[in-house]
Amino acid sequence: MTNIQDPCEMPGSTPLMIPIYPYSPDNGYGTYSNPVIHADYSDPDVIRHGDDFWMVASSFNCTPGLPILHSKDLVNWRLANHAIRQVPHPSYADVRGGCGVWAPAIRFHGGKFWIFFPMPDEGIYVTSADHPEGEWAEPWCLQEAKGWIDPCPFWDDDGQAYLAHAYAMSRSGKKERIHLRPMSPDCRSLLGEGKELFHTPHHLYLEGPKVHKIDGWYYILCPGGGVPTGWQVAFRSRSLWGPYEEKVVLEQGGTEINGPHQGALVDLADGSWWFLHFQDCGPFGRIVHLQPVNWVDGWPLMGQERNGVCEPVSRWKKPVAGFGPDIPATSDDFSGAMLGLQWQWHANHRDDWASLGQRTGFLRLFGGVVGSTDISRYPRFLGQKFPARSFLVEVDLDFSGGSPGTIAGLAITSGSGSHFIGLRRKGDAAELVLGSPEGIEILGESVALETRLRVSVHPDGGLVFGYARPDSGFAEVPREFQAREGGWIGAKVGLFHLATDAGTPGHADFARFHFFPPIAPLPA
Repeated sequence: MTNIQDPCEMPGSTPLMIPIYPYSPDNGYGTYSNPVIHADYSDPDVIRHGDDFWMVASSFNCTPGLPILHSKDLVNWRLANHAIRQVPHPSYADVRGGCGVWAPAIRFHGGKFWIFFPMPDEGIYVTSADHPEGEWAEPWCLQEAKGWIDPCPFWDDDGQAYLAHAYAMSRSGKKERIHLRPMSPDCRSLLGEGKELFHTPHHLYLEGPKVHKIDGWYYILCPGGGVPTGWQVAFRSRSLWGPYEEKVVLEQGGTEINGPHQGALVDLADGSWWFLHFQDCGPFGRIVHLQPVNWVDGWPLMGQERNGVCEPVSRWKKPVAGFGPDIPATSDDFSGAMLGLQWQWHANHRDDWASLGQRTGFLRLFGGVVGSTDISRYPRFLGQKFPARSFLVEVDLDFSGGSPGTIAGLAITSGSGSHFIGLRRKGDAAELVLGSPEGIEILGESVALETRLRVSVHPDGGLVFGYARPDSGFAEVPREFQAREGGWIGAKVGLFHLATDAGTPGHADFARFHFFPPIAPLPA
Protein backbone atom coordinates (compact mmCIF):
# COMPACT_ATOMS: atom_id res chain seq x y z
CA MET A 1 0.00 0.00 0.00
CA THR A 2 2.55 2.53 1.09
CA ASN A 3 5.19 4.22 -0.98
CA ILE A 4 7.37 5.04 2.05
CA GLN A 5 10.38 2.80 2.45
CA ASP A 6 10.15 0.41 5.39
CA PRO A 7 12.95 1.41 7.80
CA CYS A 8 13.82 -2.23 8.34
CA GLU A 9 15.06 -2.24 4.74
CA MET A 10 17.05 0.99 4.99
CA PRO A 11 20.78 0.80 4.30
CA GLY A 12 23.21 1.35 7.17
CA SER A 13 22.85 4.65 8.97
CA THR A 14 24.52 6.30 11.91
CA PRO A 15 22.92 5.93 15.36
CA LEU A 16 22.68 8.87 17.74
CA MET A 17 23.07 8.92 21.49
CA ILE A 18 19.44 8.75 22.64
CA PRO A 19 18.51 9.28 26.28
CA ILE A 20 16.57 6.36 27.76
CA TYR A 21 15.14 8.47 30.57
CA PRO A 22 12.29 7.98 30.87
CA TYR A 23 11.20 7.22 27.28
CA SER A 24 12.24 8.32 23.80
CA PRO A 25 10.63 7.33 20.48
CA ASP A 26 13.66 8.40 18.41
CA ASN A 27 15.73 5.36 17.44
CA GLY A 28 18.59 7.62 16.42
CA TYR A 29 19.23 6.25 12.92
CA GLY A 30 16.51 7.91 10.89
CA THR A 31 13.58 5.93 12.30
CA TYR A 32 11.15 6.20 15.16
CA SER A 33 9.17 3.74 17.25
CA ASN A 34 5.58 4.12 18.35
CA PRO A 35 4.27 5.57 20.54
CA VAL A 36 5.91 8.93 19.85
CA ILE A 37 4.66 10.17 23.25
CA HIS A 38 4.22 7.55 25.96
CA ALA A 39 2.11 9.84 28.11
CA ASP A 40 -1.53 10.75 28.54
CA TYR A 41 -2.06 13.40 25.85
CA SER A 42 -5.62 12.37 25.08
CA ASP A 43 -7.48 13.39 21.91
CA PRO A 44 -4.46 14.98 20.20
CA ASP A 45 -4.99 17.49 17.42
CA VAL A 46 -2.03 18.79 15.42
CA ILE A 47 -1.37 21.44 12.80
CA ARG A 48 1.69 22.46 10.81
CA HIS A 49 2.55 26.16 10.65
CA GLY A 50 5.61 26.72 8.50
CA ASP A 51 8.21 24.23 9.71
CA ASP A 52 6.66 23.86 13.17
CA PHE A 53 4.10 21.39 14.44
CA TRP A 54 1.77 22.25 17.29
CA MET A 55 -0.28 19.75 19.27
CA VAL A 56 -3.12 20.33 21.72
CA ALA A 57 -4.78 17.71 23.92
CA SER A 58 -7.63 17.23 26.40
CA SER A 59 -7.04 18.14 30.05
CA PHE A 60 -10.42 17.40 31.72
CA ASN A 61 -10.45 18.68 35.34
CA CYS A 62 -6.70 19.42 35.56
CA THR A 63 -5.14 22.89 35.55
CA PRO A 64 -3.44 24.59 33.86
CA GLY A 65 -5.30 23.03 30.94
CA LEU A 66 -5.11 22.48 27.20
CA PRO A 67 -1.42 21.49 27.01
CA ILE A 68 0.39 22.69 23.88
CA LEU A 69 3.33 20.68 22.56
CA HIS A 70 5.83 21.63 19.87
CA SER A 71 7.82 19.52 17.43
CA LYS A 72 9.97 19.95 14.36
CA ASP A 73 9.63 16.37 13.13
CA LEU A 74 6.33 14.93 14.53
CA VAL A 75 8.40 12.46 16.57
CA ASN A 76 10.22 14.48 19.24
CA TRP A 77 7.79 16.62 21.24
CA ARG A 78 8.34 19.30 23.87
CA LEU A 79 5.67 20.62 26.23
CA ALA A 80 5.59 24.33 25.37
CA ASN A 81 2.60 25.99 27.03
CA HIS A 82 -0.98 25.70 28.26
CA ALA A 83 -3.80 27.58 26.58
CA ILE A 84 -5.93 28.01 29.70
CA ARG A 85 -4.95 28.66 33.30
CA GLN A 86 -8.25 27.47 34.78
CA VAL A 87 -11.28 25.51 33.62
CA PRO A 88 -13.71 28.34 32.74
CA HIS A 89 -16.46 27.52 35.23
CA PRO A 90 -16.59 28.05 39.02
CA SER A 91 -17.73 24.48 39.74
CA TYR A 92 -14.20 23.26 38.96
CA ALA A 93 -12.91 24.56 42.27
CA ASP A 94 -13.75 20.98 43.26
CA VAL A 95 -12.43 17.84 41.58
CA ARG A 96 -14.91 16.83 38.87
CA GLY A 97 -13.35 13.72 37.37
CA GLY A 98 -14.34 12.96 33.78
CA CYS A 99 -15.70 16.48 33.25
CA GLY A 100 -14.09 19.73 32.12
CA VAL A 101 -12.05 20.11 28.94
CA TRP A 102 -12.67 17.33 26.41
CA ALA A 103 -11.27 16.86 22.90
CA PRO A 104 -10.02 20.16 21.39
CA ALA A 105 -9.13 21.28 17.88
CA ILE A 106 -6.32 23.67 16.94
CA ARG A 107 -6.24 25.66 13.72
CA PHE A 108 -4.47 28.67 12.17
CA HIS A 109 -6.62 31.21 10.39
CA GLY A 110 -6.55 34.93 9.75
CA GLY A 111 -3.13 35.40 11.31
CA LYS A 112 -4.14 33.76 14.60
CA PHE A 113 -4.05 30.36 16.24
CA TRP A 114 -7.43 29.08 17.42
CA ILE A 115 -8.39 26.35 19.87
CA PHE A 116 -11.96 25.14 20.15
CA PHE A 117 -12.76 22.90 23.09
CA PRO A 118 -15.90 21.34 24.55
CA MET A 119 -17.05 21.18 28.14
CA PRO A 120 -19.83 18.60 27.79
CA ASP A 121 -21.86 19.97 30.70
CA GLU A 122 -21.38 23.65 29.81
CA GLY A 123 -20.86 24.21 26.09
CA ILE A 124 -18.35 24.95 23.33
CA TYR A 125 -15.51 27.35 24.16
CA VAL A 126 -12.92 29.19 22.06
CA THR A 127 -9.56 30.83 22.72
CA SER A 128 -7.00 32.40 20.38
CA ALA A 129 -3.40 33.62 20.37
CA ASP A 130 -0.89 35.25 18.07
CA HIS A 131 1.59 32.46 18.85
CA PRO A 132 1.11 29.09 20.60
CA GLU A 133 3.82 29.85 23.17
CA GLY A 134 2.40 33.29 23.91
CA GLU A 135 -0.59 34.56 25.86
CA TRP A 136 -3.93 32.96 25.01
CA ALA A 137 -7.14 34.96 25.25
CA GLU A 138 -9.52 34.31 28.10
CA PRO A 139 -11.78 31.61 26.64
CA TRP A 140 -15.29 32.61 25.64
CA CYS A 141 -18.37 30.46 25.32
CA LEU A 142 -19.34 30.15 21.66
CA GLN A 143 -22.50 28.20 22.52
CA GLU A 144 -23.99 27.00 25.76
CA ALA A 145 -25.00 23.38 25.21
CA LYS A 146 -25.18 20.08 27.04
CA GLY A 147 -23.65 17.10 25.31
CA TRP A 148 -21.98 18.87 22.37
CA ILE A 149 -18.43 17.52 22.08
CA ASP A 150 -15.36 17.44 19.83
CA PRO A 151 -15.80 20.80 18.03
CA CYS A 152 -13.78 21.53 14.90
CA PRO A 153 -13.85 24.90 13.10
CA PHE A 154 -13.59 25.13 9.33
CA TRP A 155 -13.16 28.21 7.14
CA ASP A 156 -13.97 27.55 3.49
CA ASP A 157 -12.28 29.20 0.52
CA ASP A 158 -15.04 31.82 0.30
CA GLY A 159 -14.39 32.95 3.89
CA GLN A 160 -17.51 31.32 5.32
CA ALA A 161 -16.96 29.65 8.70
CA TYR A 162 -18.49 26.49 10.11
CA LEU A 163 -18.44 24.37 13.24
CA ALA A 164 -18.58 20.57 13.14
CA HIS A 165 -19.22 18.64 16.34
CA ALA A 166 -20.35 15.30 17.76
CA TYR A 167 -22.59 14.38 20.69
CA ALA A 168 -21.99 12.74 24.06
CA MET A 169 -24.64 10.10 24.67
CA SER A 170 -24.31 10.58 28.44
CA ARG A 171 -25.45 14.20 28.23
CA SER A 172 -27.48 14.54 25.04
CA GLY A 173 -29.03 11.13 24.44
CA LYS A 174 -27.46 11.17 20.97
CA LYS A 175 -24.49 9.31 19.52
CA GLU A 176 -22.90 8.41 16.19
CA ARG A 177 -23.97 11.75 14.71
CA ILE A 178 -21.90 14.57 13.22
CA HIS A 179 -23.52 18.00 12.99
CA LEU A 180 -22.37 21.01 10.92
CA ARG A 181 -23.43 24.57 11.79
CA PRO A 182 -22.62 27.91 10.13
CA MET A 183 -20.52 30.20 12.32
CA SER A 184 -19.48 33.84 12.29
CA PRO A 185 -15.93 34.16 10.90
CA ASP A 186 -14.78 35.74 14.20
CA CYS A 187 -15.93 32.61 16.08
CA ARG A 188 -18.20 34.57 18.40
CA SER A 189 -21.57 33.13 17.43
CA LEU A 190 -23.35 30.38 15.51
CA LEU A 191 -25.55 31.52 12.63
CA GLY A 192 -28.13 28.77 12.42
CA GLU A 193 -29.03 25.17 13.15
CA GLY A 194 -27.13 23.81 10.18
CA LYS A 195 -27.54 20.14 9.38
CA GLU A 196 -26.81 16.69 10.71
CA LEU A 197 -24.34 15.42 8.13
CA PHE A 198 -24.56 11.76 8.99
CA HIS A 199 -25.82 9.26 11.53
CA THR A 200 -23.84 6.01 11.49
CA PRO A 201 -25.06 3.25 13.84
CA HIS A 202 -22.75 0.89 11.94
CA HIS A 203 -19.82 2.94 13.32
CA LEU A 204 -20.54 2.74 17.04
CA TYR A 205 -19.72 5.86 19.07
CA LEU A 206 -18.67 7.92 16.04
CA GLU A 207 -17.18 11.22 17.26
CA GLY A 208 -14.16 13.52 16.98
CA PRO A 209 -14.76 15.10 13.54
CA LYS A 210 -11.82 16.88 11.90
CA VAL A 211 -12.71 18.83 8.73
CA HIS A 212 -10.31 19.34 5.81
CA LYS A 213 -10.55 20.52 2.21
CA ILE A 214 -7.98 18.81 -0.02
CA ASP A 215 -7.86 18.92 -3.83
CA GLY A 216 -11.48 20.04 -4.06
CA TRP A 217 -12.78 17.33 -1.74
CA TYR A 218 -14.22 17.91 1.72
CA TYR A 219 -12.98 15.31 4.18
CA ILE A 220 -14.24 14.63 7.68
CA LEU A 221 -12.13 12.19 9.67
CA CYS A 222 -13.73 10.52 12.69
CA PRO A 223 -12.94 7.71 15.11
CA GLY A 224 -15.63 5.07 15.42
CA GLY A 225 -16.13 1.92 17.43
CA GLY A 226 -15.25 3.31 20.86
CA VAL A 227 -12.00 4.21 22.59
CA PRO A 228 -10.50 0.76 23.33
CA THR A 229 -11.69 -1.10 20.22
CA GLY A 230 -12.36 1.40 17.43
CA TRP A 231 -11.08 2.48 14.04
CA GLN A 232 -10.65 5.56 11.82
CA VAL A 233 -13.25 6.51 9.23
CA ALA A 234 -12.77 9.00 6.42
CA PHE A 235 -15.86 10.66 4.90
CA ARG A 236 -15.60 12.67 1.67
CA SER A 237 -17.83 14.75 -0.54
CA ARG A 238 -17.59 17.39 -3.25
CA SER A 239 -19.98 19.51 -1.15
CA LEU A 240 -19.47 20.47 2.46
CA TRP A 241 -23.13 19.64 3.12
CA GLY A 242 -22.84 16.20 1.55
CA PRO A 243 -23.82 13.58 0.68
CA TYR A 244 -20.68 11.82 1.96
CA GLU A 245 -19.15 8.50 1.06
CA GLU A 246 -17.01 6.68 3.62
CA LYS A 247 -14.07 4.35 4.05
CA VAL A 248 -12.31 2.79 7.06
CA VAL A 249 -8.71 3.98 6.70
CA LEU A 250 -7.05 2.59 9.89
CA GLU A 251 -7.88 -0.21 12.31
CA GLN A 252 -6.11 -2.46 14.77
CA GLY A 253 -5.78 -5.41 12.43
CA GLY A 254 -3.26 -7.94 13.67
CA THR A 255 -1.38 -5.45 15.85
CA GLU A 256 -1.47 -4.77 19.58
CA ILE A 257 -2.48 -1.14 18.99
CA ASN A 258 -6.05 -1.13 20.23
CA GLY A 259 -8.31 1.68 19.09
CA PRO A 260 -6.66 3.40 17.22
CA HIS A 261 -8.62 6.43 18.30
CA GLN A 262 -9.03 10.17 17.74
CA GLY A 263 -6.29 12.13 16.02
CA ALA A 264 -5.06 14.55 13.36
CA LEU A 265 -4.19 14.47 9.67
CA VAL A 266 -1.12 16.61 8.92
CA ASP A 267 0.71 17.53 5.73
CA LEU A 268 4.43 18.27 5.44
CA ALA A 269 6.15 20.82 3.25
CA ASP A 270 7.54 17.97 1.12
CA GLY A 271 4.03 16.84 0.19
CA SER A 272 3.88 13.80 2.46
CA TRP A 273 1.01 13.20 4.89
CA TRP A 274 0.93 11.76 8.40
CA PHE A 275 -1.66 10.89 11.00
CA LEU A 276 -1.34 11.15 14.79
CA HIS A 277 -3.80 9.32 17.04
CA PHE A 278 -4.04 7.96 20.54
CA GLN A 279 -4.15 4.44 21.94
CA ASP A 280 -5.89 3.74 25.24
CA CYS A 281 -3.46 2.08 27.67
CA GLY A 282 -5.46 1.99 30.88
CA PRO A 283 -3.57 3.53 33.81
CA PHE A 284 -0.86 4.85 31.46
CA GLY A 285 -3.45 7.00 29.73
CA ARG A 286 -4.00 7.69 26.06
CA ILE A 287 -0.60 7.59 24.44
CA VAL A 288 0.22 9.16 21.04
CA HIS A 289 1.16 7.26 17.86
CA LEU A 290 2.29 8.47 14.44
CA GLN A 291 1.31 6.77 11.17
CA PRO A 292 2.45 7.35 7.58
CA VAL A 293 -0.38 8.20 5.17
CA ASN A 294 -0.61 7.19 1.53
CA TRP A 295 -3.29 8.64 -0.73
CA VAL A 296 -4.93 5.95 -2.89
CA ASP A 297 -7.86 6.84 -5.17
CA GLY A 298 -8.47 9.96 -3.12
CA TRP A 299 -8.51 8.22 0.27
CA PRO A 300 -5.92 8.83 3.03
CA LEU A 301 -4.88 5.27 3.87
CA MET A 302 -2.98 5.18 7.16
CA GLY A 303 -0.28 2.93 8.53
CA GLN A 304 0.63 -0.15 6.52
CA GLU A 305 -1.56 -2.57 4.60
CA ARG A 306 -1.56 -6.20 5.71
CA ASN A 307 -4.15 -8.71 4.51
CA GLY A 308 -6.29 -5.95 3.07
CA VAL A 309 -6.40 -3.93 6.31
CA CYS A 310 -4.67 -0.62 7.04
CA GLU A 311 -3.10 -1.17 10.45
CA PRO A 312 -0.70 0.82 12.66
CA VAL A 313 3.06 0.58 12.27
CA SER A 314 5.37 -0.02 15.22
CA ARG A 315 8.48 1.48 13.59
CA TRP A 316 8.96 3.74 10.58
CA LYS A 317 11.15 6.28 8.86
CA LYS A 318 11.05 9.71 10.52
CA PRO A 319 9.03 12.36 8.65
CA VAL A 320 11.79 14.98 9.02
CA ALA A 321 15.48 14.29 9.54
CA GLY A 322 17.92 16.25 11.67
CA PHE A 323 15.91 16.86 14.84
CA GLY A 324 15.73 15.20 18.23
CA PRO A 325 15.84 13.67 20.63
CA ASP A 326 13.33 15.49 22.83
CA ILE A 327 10.61 14.52 25.31
CA PRO A 328 8.06 16.38 27.43
CA ALA A 329 9.55 17.47 30.77
CA THR A 330 9.33 15.14 33.77
CA SER A 331 11.89 15.50 36.59
CA ASP A 332 12.07 18.76 38.55
CA ASP A 333 14.70 20.09 40.97
CA PHE A 334 12.43 23.06 41.81
CA SER A 335 15.16 25.57 41.05
CA GLY A 336 13.01 27.78 38.81
CA ALA A 337 10.79 30.70 39.67
CA MET A 338 7.70 28.87 38.41
CA LEU A 339 6.46 25.30 38.39
CA GLY A 340 7.46 23.27 35.37
CA LEU A 341 4.82 22.90 32.65
CA GLN A 342 4.54 19.19 33.41
CA TRP A 343 2.76 19.86 36.70
CA GLN A 344 -1.01 20.13 36.97
CA TRP A 345 -3.40 20.59 39.87
CA HIS A 346 -6.49 18.40 40.16
CA ALA A 347 -8.92 21.34 39.97
CA ASN A 348 -8.93 25.10 39.52
CA HIS A 349 -6.03 26.26 41.65
CA ARG A 350 -4.85 29.26 43.65
CA ASP A 351 -1.36 30.76 43.70
CA ASP A 352 -1.14 30.46 47.48
CA TRP A 353 -1.29 26.65 47.37
CA ALA A 354 2.46 26.44 46.70
CA SER A 355 5.68 28.46 46.72
CA LEU A 356 9.06 28.07 45.06
CA GLY A 357 10.55 31.22 46.57
CA GLN A 358 10.43 30.60 50.30
CA ARG A 359 13.21 27.99 50.29
CA THR A 360 15.77 27.63 47.52
CA GLY A 361 15.59 24.29 45.72
CA PHE A 362 12.35 23.27 47.40
CA LEU A 363 8.69 23.25 46.49
CA ARG A 364 6.63 24.26 49.48
CA LEU A 365 3.05 22.95 49.58
CA PHE A 366 0.54 24.55 51.90
CA GLY A 367 -1.99 21.98 53.03
CA GLY A 368 -5.74 22.19 52.82
CA VAL A 369 -8.30 20.73 55.20
CA VAL A 370 -10.28 17.82 53.78
CA GLY A 371 -12.50 15.08 55.17
CA SER A 372 -10.81 12.19 53.39
CA THR A 373 -7.35 10.91 52.53
CA ASP A 374 -8.46 9.93 49.00
CA ILE A 375 -5.95 12.10 47.12
CA SER A 376 -7.80 11.55 43.82
CA ARG A 377 -10.53 13.84 45.20
CA TYR A 378 -8.13 16.44 46.57
CA PRO A 379 -7.93 19.69 44.53
CA ARG A 380 -4.45 20.51 45.86
CA PHE A 381 -2.87 17.32 44.57
CA LEU A 382 0.01 18.39 42.29
CA GLY A 383 0.68 15.67 39.75
CA GLN A 384 1.94 14.78 36.34
CA LYS A 385 1.38 12.13 33.71
CA PHE A 386 3.00 8.70 33.69
CA PRO A 387 5.86 9.21 31.17
CA ALA A 388 6.68 5.60 30.25
CA ARG A 389 5.47 2.02 30.51
CA SER A 390 7.54 1.51 33.65
CA PHE A 391 9.59 3.89 35.74
CA LEU A 392 10.76 4.85 39.20
CA VAL A 393 10.12 8.15 41.01
CA GLU A 394 11.97 9.49 44.05
CA VAL A 395 11.42 12.68 46.03
CA ASP A 396 12.87 14.19 49.21
CA LEU A 397 10.43 15.38 51.87
CA ASP A 398 11.13 17.72 54.78
CA PHE A 399 8.08 17.79 57.02
CA SER A 400 9.45 19.92 59.82
CA GLY A 401 6.95 22.66 58.88
CA GLY A 402 3.88 20.43 59.13
CA SER A 403 1.31 20.70 61.90
CA PRO A 404 0.39 17.73 64.15
CA GLY A 405 -1.90 15.26 62.39
CA THR A 406 -1.20 16.50 58.88
CA ILE A 407 0.04 14.16 56.13
CA ALA A 408 2.40 14.82 53.23
CA GLY A 409 3.93 12.51 50.67
CA LEU A 410 4.12 10.88 47.25
CA ALA A 411 0.88 9.69 45.67
CA ILE A 412 -0.57 7.87 42.68
CA THR A 413 -4.11 8.88 41.77
CA SER A 414 -6.35 6.74 39.58
CA GLY A 415 -9.93 5.67 39.07
CA SER A 416 -9.86 3.22 41.95
CA GLY A 417 -8.83 5.95 44.38
CA SER A 418 -5.38 6.95 45.52
CA HIS A 419 -2.34 5.17 46.86
CA PHE A 420 0.44 6.99 48.69
CA ILE A 421 3.41 6.80 50.98
CA GLY A 422 4.09 9.69 53.31
CA LEU A 423 4.65 11.11 56.74
CA ARG A 424 2.01 11.95 59.31
CA ARG A 425 3.21 14.58 61.76
CA LYS A 426 3.15 13.38 65.35
CA GLY A 427 4.62 15.74 67.94
CA ASP A 428 8.27 16.47 67.20
CA ALA A 429 8.56 13.42 64.95
CA ALA A 430 6.44 11.67 62.36
CA GLU A 431 5.14 8.23 61.54
CA LEU A 432 5.57 6.63 58.13
CA VAL A 433 2.19 5.80 56.63
CA LEU A 434 0.86 3.98 53.59
CA GLY A 435 -2.46 5.09 52.12
CA SER A 436 -4.88 3.15 49.94
CA PRO A 437 -8.65 2.98 49.34
CA GLU A 438 -8.78 0.62 52.31
CA GLY A 439 -7.41 3.26 54.67
CA ILE A 440 -4.10 4.23 56.28
CA GLU A 441 -1.52 1.76 57.51
CA ILE A 442 1.29 2.79 59.86
CA LEU A 443 4.64 1.50 58.58
CA GLY A 444 6.91 2.86 61.30
CA GLU A 445 6.81 4.81 64.51
CA SER A 446 8.79 7.99 65.24
CA VAL A 447 10.70 8.33 62.01
CA ALA A 448 12.70 11.41 61.08
CA LEU A 449 10.95 14.46 59.68
CA GLU A 450 13.24 14.35 56.65
CA THR A 451 13.13 11.33 54.35
CA ARG A 452 13.21 10.16 50.75
CA LEU A 453 10.14 8.47 49.27
CA ARG A 454 9.86 6.25 46.24
CA VAL A 455 7.33 4.53 44.00
CA SER A 456 8.09 2.01 41.28
CA VAL A 457 5.53 1.59 38.49
CA HIS A 458 5.58 -1.74 36.67
CA PRO A 459 4.53 -2.41 33.05
CA ASP A 460 1.21 -3.88 34.21
CA GLY A 461 0.43 -0.82 36.33
CA GLY A 462 1.60 -2.43 39.55
CA LEU A 463 2.80 -0.01 42.26
CA VAL A 464 5.49 -0.69 44.83
CA PHE A 465 6.30 2.02 47.37
CA GLY A 466 9.56 2.46 49.23
CA TYR A 467 11.34 4.76 51.67
CA ALA A 468 14.84 5.55 52.84
CA ARG A 469 16.01 3.63 55.89
CA PRO A 470 17.37 5.67 58.81
CA ASP A 471 20.74 3.91 58.48
CA SER A 472 21.25 3.46 54.73
CA GLY A 473 19.56 2.21 51.59
CA PHE A 474 15.89 1.79 50.80
CA ALA A 475 13.16 -0.48 52.11
CA GLU A 476 10.30 -1.59 49.89
CA VAL A 477 6.80 -1.93 51.26
CA PRO A 478 5.97 -5.67 50.94
CA ARG A 479 2.67 -5.00 49.16
CA GLU A 480 1.84 -4.27 45.54
CA PHE A 481 -1.06 -2.05 44.54
CA GLN A 482 -2.61 -1.53 41.12
CA ALA A 483 -2.99 1.78 39.29
CA ARG A 484 -6.18 2.26 37.29
CA GLU A 485 -7.38 4.80 34.77
CA GLY A 486 -9.81 7.47 35.95
CA GLY A 487 -12.63 9.25 34.15
CA TRP A 488 -11.17 9.41 30.62
CA ILE A 489 -7.76 10.09 32.15
CA GLY A 490 -4.67 8.07 33.07
CA ALA A 491 -3.19 7.71 36.52
CA LYS A 492 -0.93 10.49 37.80
CA VAL A 493 2.05 10.63 40.12
CA GLY A 494 2.69 13.61 42.35
CA LEU A 495 2.80 15.37 45.69
CA PHE A 496 0.34 16.36 48.38
CA HIS A 497 -0.02 17.89 51.84
CA LEU A 498 -3.34 17.78 53.69
CA ALA A 499 -5.05 17.94 57.05
CA THR A 500 -8.12 15.93 58.01
CA ASP A 501 -8.94 18.10 61.05
CA ALA A 502 -9.61 21.81 61.24
CA GLY A 503 -6.63 23.95 62.08
CA THR A 504 -3.53 25.36 60.47
CA PRO A 505 -1.88 22.62 58.36
CA GLY A 506 1.50 24.33 58.07
CA HIS A 507 3.63 23.35 55.10
CA ALA A 508 5.63 20.52 53.55
CA ASP A 509 8.86 21.01 51.58
CA PHE A 510 9.77 18.75 48.64
CA ALA A 511 13.07 18.56 46.73
CA ARG A 512 14.61 16.57 43.87
CA PHE A 513 11.54 15.02 42.26
CA HIS A 514 13.23 12.64 39.82
CA PHE A 515 12.13 10.00 37.34
CA PHE A 516 14.39 7.05 36.61
CA PRO A 517 14.06 4.37 33.93
CA PRO A 518 13.25 0.88 35.18
CA ILE A 519 16.39 -0.80 36.47
CA ALA A 520 17.16 -3.82 38.62
CA PRO A 521 18.21 -3.83 41.32
CA LEU A 522 16.73 -0.50 42.39
CA PRO A 523 19.28 2.18 43.37
CA ALA A 524 20.29 2.10 47.04
